[in-house]
Amino acid sequence: MKAMFLWWSLAILLLIQIVASALELEMLDYKSEHFTCSKGISNCTVKAGAVVLIPECPVDLEVQPVLCCRQGTACRPCLHIHLDIQPRNHQTASYVNVCYNVPELGMDICKILEFTVIPAALDGQATSKAWLSLLLKDNAVSFNSQVTVYVCSHHSIVVLPSVDEVCSSAAQGVVEECDIPSFSALIDQESHEVRLQVNKADDSPYPLEMCLQHEDNGVCRTCKESTVPLHSVTPCMCFQVWWNKGDERSHRSISCPFRNHTELLQRNVWENVSVSVVQGQMNSGGAMLSWNLTAPCRVEAEVWPCQKGAGLDRCTELVAFRQRLSDDIWRENSRGHWLMPGVFEDVVLGLDLCVMVKGKNSELGPFCPIDSSWWHWRWSLLVLLSLMLAVLAAICLYFLHGKLKRWAWEWYQKECGRLANRGHIVLLSPPDVDGSVSELMCELGSSLCAQGFSVSVDLWSRAELCSLGPLPWLHSQLQHLDSQGIRAILVLTQAAWERAEDWVRQWDQQGQQGKDIVQGVEKEEGGEEVEGEDNGLLQGLSSPYADVFSAALSCIKAEHKLGCAREHFLLVHFEAHSAKPPSSERGLPELFQGLPMFHLPSQSQGLLAELAMGPTGPEAGIGGHRV
Repeated sequence: MKAMFLWWSLAILLLIQIVASALELEMLDYKSEHFTCSKGISNCTVKAGAVVLIPECPVDLEVQPVLCCRQGTACRPCLHIHLDIQPRNHQTASYVNVCYNVPELGMDICKILEFTVIPAALDGQATSKAWLSLLLKDNAVSFNSQVTVYVCSHHSIVVLPSVDEVCSSAAQGVVEECDIPSFSALIDQESHEVRLQVNKADDSPYPLEMCLQHEDNGVCRTCKESTVPLHSVTPCMCFQVWWNKGDERSHRSISCPFRNHTELLQRNVWENVSVSVVQGQMNSGGAMLSWNLTAPCRVEAEVWPCQKGAGLDRCTELVAFRQRLSDDIWRENSRGHWLMPGVFEDVVLGLDLCVMVKGKNSELGPFCPIDSSWWHWRWSLLVLLSLMLAVLAAICLYFLHGKLKRWAWEWYQKECGRLANRGHIVLLSPPDVDGSVSELMCELGSSLCAQGFSVSVDLWSRAELCSLGPLPWLHSQLQHLDSQGIRAILVLTQAAWERAEDWVRQWDQQGQQGKDIVQGVEKEEGGEEVEGEDNGLLQGLSSPYADVFSAALSCIKAEHKLGCAREHFLLVHFEAHSAKPPSSERGLPELFQGLPMFHLPSQSQGLLAELAMGPTGPEAGIGGHRV
């Protein structure tokens, strides 16, 4: 119950602190440059002046930044200049030249304060001092600017707070530059966490961003969660919240709500303190004990070396080595915690030395170096285990050698059987087949045979071509396209390219005759010549291979109409021979578009994969080029 009461008290104090710090700069109502005088001085006026060097005058200067507001809103930064003066007895009409300089302007601006002294009114006062007060508002005076005010030989340098500093302490709607979310920190006892809640009234079209830092000069690291575990909350924890406006400057609301609750949260700090200790040697040859202390906040503590005894927690202090932590050595690490390095020099070698740490109400330790012999033993054990595993693996491989060999042989036999039934390939020559192209075709056919395919090449079937005729021979080779997985490969050369373009052109001009040819090719009457094959689209063919090539174009046209041309026909191009004619300005002939094409020999593996797997969908033909 006592702990719960303390936590609820902390939650209430957090809210009071955030609200109470709403305004740190004094707010003054402002209409114009306001010049006031004390009793005994009258006719106070202010006007623009020039820089006048007056070596000495009896004044005391005080300058303070304030917020000049209009009816409590639309506040802007300005300066409150207060002058304590001591008029001389004979002096009546007088003036004071007040100048100020803003580095951004690069020039001095002066105001002349004119006034009249009433000696009779001052005679009754205990002292003859009077005062002048000027409320100075200038567009050059802005947040985060440095202003130097001169009066005679007196000067005062004032640095106005930044927008972020003002906005973190100003109420919403008071300062024009402040468009920041206001938030509060609430402790959730059930979930044991601190929850940050943004005021729902602070509506904005921009996304909300938040970061967390330790200490005022710590790096603020972005945090996505709006909750912090209670055990991680420390007195130096600060939050920044802002609207992310992209390329615009986003002013932040900054708050360190736990700073005044050190006693209650100090335990969290010490529970997260860690110390690493390493023994080493100095350049002089002496022994040293270096240490690094890490904590969420900078702490006040003492550290000292000690000699570890027989007891597990017993450690005897070495006298004359105790050190206090200095505030100017702390540095932040990558985790956002603070690190303090230190060293104990000229310690005695051979002792089992450790480090103790003592704070205001906590004592931690001993922290000892990691035993190097333990590390050597662990690495030795790791090497030994690795060697044992390697030997065990070698023994297993020796005994499994025969079985693995049998498995490999069975797999080889199965693969050979699968390759033996890969299907039938029809390899067709281009119309201009010559010696070099025919040699490459024969090599391709032999290679496919070696891979387990059944291959028919028109170059190897000249006797059948002469006895049956080009079209019936092709029809006999392709009559079971769908049922037996037959694939036809056309070799693409310049002549084949030009022949395909001429064929399409003639098809467009002689549409009906072309249809008759296609229908004739689709007939299943083996050995029957297609009527009119010596006319129309087939005129001008110079060899039986050219006739076969043109007949294949008719088959491709028919397959295109059925939507299955790419499943039965492929194109190959020998890279040693150019495929596109120099006179052609267009892409691949329309008849060949959509067919898988492979460039040999660079894409030989892709061709084999396409033929072995067959077309399985839109992605068939891997390794080839579809145009």
